[in-house]
Amino acid sequence: MFKKILIANRGEIALRVICACKELDIETVAVYSDADRNSLHVRFADEAICIGPPRSADSYLNIPAVISAAEITNVEAIHPGYGLLSENANFAEVCEASHLKFIGPPSEVIRLMGEKEKARQAMKQANVPILPGSDGVLANADEAREWAQQIGFPVIVKASAGGGGRGMRVIRSQADLEVLFNSAQAEAAAAFGNDNLYMEKFIEQPRHIEFQVLGDSHGSVISLGERECSIQRRHQKLLEESPSTRVTEELRQTIGSKLEECLSSIGYVNAGTVEFLMDEDGSLHFIEMNTRIQVEHPVTEMVTGIDLVKSQILLASGGTMAEVVPKVERRGHAIECRINAEHPEKFTPSAGKIKTFHVPGGLGVRVDTAAYAEAVIPPYYDSLIAKLISYGKDREEAIMRMRRSLEMFIIEGIYTTIPLHRRILEDEDFKAGKTDTKYMERLLSKLQEERAREMALQS
Repeated sequence: MFKKILIANRGEIALRVICACKELDIETVAVYSDADRNSLHVRFADEAICIGPPRSADSYLNIPAVISAAEITNVEAIHPGYGLLSENANFAEVCEASHLKFIGPPSEVIRLMGEKEKARQAMKQANVPILPGSDGVLANADEAREWAQQIGFPVIVKASAGGGGRGMRVIRSQADLEVLFNSAQAEAAAAFGNDNLYMEKFIEQPRHIEFQVLGDSHGSVISLGERECSIQRRHQKLLEESPSTRVTEELRQTIGSKLEECLSSIGYVNAGTVEFLMDEDGSLHFIEMNTRIQVEHPVTEMVTGIDLVKSQILLASGGTMAEVVPKVERRGHAIECRINAEHPEKFTPSAGKIKTFHVPGGLGVRVDTAAYAEAVIPPYYDSLIAKLISYGKDREEAIMRMRRSLEMFIIEGIYTTIPLHRRILEDEDFKAGKTDTKYMERLLSKLQEERAREMALQS
C-alpha cells in the first residue's frame, strides 16, 4: 500500500481523494495555485505546495511543476482526479518514467481510448455495438461526402482527439457538408492540436447512458452498471442518476459482459467510464470512453456501496479485483445535481465570495464540495461548487429527497443553478423519466413561455 500520494487537482475532487486517503491511512500532498491558497484541499492535506499562478496552464496543467512537487515530497503515487491532467497520456507516461504510480490506466491505454476512432474499432472487435460510421479518420471533405451518402443523413463529424462538444458538427444535407466539415476541422485543430475527424450516424433525440468499470492489473475487469446523463446543456451534464429508467437488466448484463471482455483484452486498469447513446428503440451505441473517475461517480457509489476512489487507490497499489470489489450488488436509486456558480437563466459564470453556505443533510443525502462561507469562487476554473446526491429505495423517494435538499441548500453571495435544478425536479416529464439530450432545450423553452405569460399578465 502507498504511504504518500500527491493529488494533481483542486476543488471538490481533490478533497474527495484526501478523504479516501485518510480512511486508508495514507498521507497526502496537495498542489495548488495562488488563487487556491485558502482552499480546503490545501487545509486538509498533510502537505501542500504552490505550483504557480492562477491560470491552469501555469499551475495545474504544468507537468514539470507537478512532477517536481511529487519528487520534493517523496510521494509514491499521483492521483489526477478528473479533468486537468487526468486523461493526458503524456503526463501518465512522465509519471511512469519518474517511477511514480499514476492512479489510472497505463499511458498506452489512455492514448488508445483517447483516439476516438481507434476506441470505436476496439469496441467493434469485441462486438460492443457502435453507430454506423467511417472506417477511420476522414482525409478531406470529399471522403466525408462519400461516407455521408453511404451512412445516410443526418450525420455528425467529431474530432478524433476531442471532447466537451468541440470539433463536432451535425450535417443534415450535402449542401452544408463542406462548410461544416471545414469548420469542425478548424475547431479541432485549435482545441486539440489535431484536426482529424471521423463520422457517425446522428441520432436526433438520444439518451446518454454511461457504464462504470473497474480493472485490476491482473486482467480482471468488472462493470458496475450504468448511469443516465441525458440532462445536459451544450454537452455539459447538469443531472445524473442511476439506474437509468430505460436500461433493462438483460441489456445491463449484456453490455456489461461485452465491456468486461473488451477492456480486459486491451489491459485496462483502474476506473473508467464507457459512454453510449440510446436510440428510440432502446438500443445502445458506443461513442467514447473516459479513462478516469467521473464527476458523477457518487451515484454509482450510492447504489453499489462501493467507494470508487478508494478502489482506484487499492487497485493502483496492486490489489486484485477479488480483494477490492468481491461482490457487486445494486440497490435503490440515486440522483446527482451539479450545483454550478452560474446564473440559472443566463448561464453566465458567477465568480465571487460566498456569503452564506448551508448544506442540507438527513438520511439519504450527500454533499461533495470544497466550498464554505467566505470562500472565494475564482474565475479561472470550472464553475462546479458542489455535487448534491440523494438516495432512496426507489426513484420516487430519491426525487423527493432531492427536492427537499435543493430547497434547504443555501448559497448566498453568488448566483447558482439551484433554482434551475429545482425546476427540473418539479417537471412532469422528468418525474416520468421522459428525458433525452434535447430535454433541456424543451424545458428552457417552456420556462421562457411561462415568464412571457407572467410579464404579459403584469403589464
